Amino acid sequence: MSNMIQAAREQVSALTQAAYEKAAAQGILPAGVEVKATVEIPKDVKNGDYASSFAMAGAKAMHMAPRAIAQAIVDHLDLEGSYFERAEIAGPGFLNFFMGSKWYGDVLSDIEAEGMEYGKSDEGRGKKVMVEFVSANPTGPMHMGNARGGVLGDSLANVLQRAGFDTWKEFYVNDAGNQIHKFAESIHARYMQILLGEEGFPFPENGYHGDDIKELAQGFYEQHGDAFKDADEAQWLEPMSQYGLSVNIPKMKSDLSRYQIEYDEWFFESTLHNSGYVAQTVQMLADNGWTYEKDGALWLNTTELLKKKFLAEGKTQEQVDKLDLKDDVLRRANGFYTYFAADIAYHRNKLEERKFDVAVNIWGADHHGHVARLQAALDGLGLDGSHRLVVVLMQLVNLLQDGKPVRMSKRSGKAIALHDLLDEVSVDAARYFFNSRSSTSPVDFDLDLAVREDSENPVYYVQYAHARICSLVGRLAEEGSCVPAAAAVDAAVFATAEEKALIKNLAQLPEEIHLAVRDYDPSRINRYLLSLAGDFHRFYNACYIRGEAPKVLSARLKLADTVRLVIANCLNLIGVSAPEKM
Repeated sequence: MSNMIQAAREQVSALTQAAYEKAAAQGILPAGVEVKATVEIPKDVKNGDYASSFAMAGAKAMHMAPRAIAQAIVDHLDLEGSYFERAEIAGPGFLNFFMGSKWYGDVLSDIEAEGMEYGKSDEGRGKKVMVEFVSANPTGPMHMGNARGGVLGDSLANVLQRAGFDTWKEFYVNDAGNQIHKFAESIHARYMQILLGEEGFPFPENGYHGDDIKELAQGFYEQHGDAFKDADEAQWLEPMSQYGLSVNIPKMKSDLSRYQIEYDEWFFESTLHNSGYVAQTVQMLADNGWTYEKDGALWLNTTELLKKKFLAEGKTQEQVDKLDLKDDVLRRANGFYTYFAADIAYHRNKLEERKFDVAVNIWGADHHGHVARLQAALDGLGLDGSHRLVVVLMQLVNLLQDGKPVRMSKRSGKAIALHDLLDEVSVDAARYFFNSRSSTSPVDFDLDLAVREDSENPVYYVQYAHARICSLVGRLAEEGSCVPAAAAVDAAVFATAEEKALIKNLAQLPEEIHLAVRDYDPSRINRYLLSLAGDFHRFYNACYIRGEAPKVLSARLKLADTVRLVIANCLNLIGVSAPEKM
C-alpha cells in the first residue's frame, strides 16, 4: 500500500527531528523542545520538493532566530540512504528538501509491485458501506440525471473499495405506492383508448404521458385483448402494474448493463410492505415516543427530531427556533403508509438488519430537503442516521448540441433517455463526461464534443495516451527493447523536469483516492487522468526514447509503461475502457 508522497513527507519530519536531537545533544539547540512543524510541497520546484517549517515553528520555544535554528538543522542532517540529496535554507527559515534518484526509482518499483491495485489502502478498515444509486422509478425510461447518478455511484463504490471499504452496490426499486398506482392508471387509460379511441376515454391529467406508456398498453392489449374492458380498478390495477414492471425493469437492467453497471442487489420496496417491515418500523418510532395521531393519520414528530439533531450538531437554540420545521405523515387516514415511512424502513433495513456501517445514497439535488428528515428519523430509531447515512446530492445535467441546450421533459414524453444517449455516444464518453465534475457542480454534456476524436475531447485525450504507449512498447519490443523490471532501471537517468514531473504525478494517485473518498467525489480520478495524460504527452515530446543510449532508453521505456499501467488502473476505477489501439 504505497504512498510515496506521504512517505517522503514523513521522512522529512523524521530527518529534521533527528538533526534537531543531534544539535541539541551538542548544546547547539535547546533540548526537550516539542516542535509542531508542517511539511508542505512548494508550488515552485526551485524551492525544493518539500519544505519544513520546523525552524519557524520552534523559534518561540527555543528563543532563537529561525534562520539560526535552520542552520543548526542543516548542519546536522544525515541524508545518507534517504530520499533526499540536499537541503537548503530559504526565506525566514524554511528548510527546503530536494529529492534524489532513490525516491523516483522507488515510485516505479511500488507501482510495479501493486499493479492494477496501485492506490489501494486500508483507510476503510473493512467497514461495510452500501452505495445506493440510480434507483429510478420503474415507470419510464431512465434519463440524464439517472445516467449521471449511475456513473457517480458506480465510480464512488469502486474508489471506496480501493480504499479498503467492503462495498455493496444497490438499486432500490420503487415498485409500490402512489407512483405505481399512477403508472397502472396511465397504462389502463391508454389500453381503454385502444379499445374506444382517444376521444372515448379520458387520460388522467397527472398520468405518465410518454410514448412508452402507449407501447405498454399495446403490449398488454396484445396479451389480453378486451378482457379488461369492463373491469373495475380492483380487477385491472395489479395486472397492469405488474405487466408494466415486468417490461420496464428488465429494460432498466439491460440499459444499465450496457452502461457497464452491475449491482450486487436490486432491492424491491414491495418486500418491505408485504413482510410487514414498514408497519413494524413505524411502530418502533411510536414506541420510542416520536409519533402522534391527528385527523386520522399517524404523524412523525419530525420537528422535535430535527431540533434534537441540529442542537447536537452545534446550532444554537435561537437558530433552531427560526427554522421552518414541519412534521411528516407516516400512515394516511386511509391506512396506507407513505413513501417516507417506506424510506425509513428501507434505511433501517440497511443499517440494522444488514448491518452496513454506512449507507451512501446518490440523490438529485431536488431531494435536499429530505436528507436531514431521514437522518433524524433514523436517529429516532437509535441508528445514528446523522452519521451513518451519507447523502451525495447531485446537480443537474445540461445536454448541449450545436452549442444549444437540448430540451428534456419526462412529463411530455420527450425525455432524452439513457438508451437514446448511448445510441449517439460511446459508453466510455458517457461515463467519462458524467463523472467529469464533482456532484455539487452541474454538468454540461456536449454531444458534439463527446464524439470528437481529437485532444479537445478529454476521454479521447486520455485513452490516446494509453494507446500511444501500447504502440510504443510494441514497436520497441519488435526491435528487441522490452520493458525492464523496475529494479533494473537506473533512476539517476531521470534528470529532466518532464521526467520528474511525470513521476511525481504517478506518485499522486494514492492521495487522489484518499481525497475522493474523503469528499465522496470520484470525479477527482477524471481530473487526475487528464493531468497525468498531459504530463505524459509533455514528457514524450521532450524526451526521446527510441535511439537513445540503452540505459536511457530502458529507464524512459519503463516510465512510459508505468504511466500506461496507471492510466489503465484509473480508467478501470471509473468504468472506462483502456484501448490499446486508436
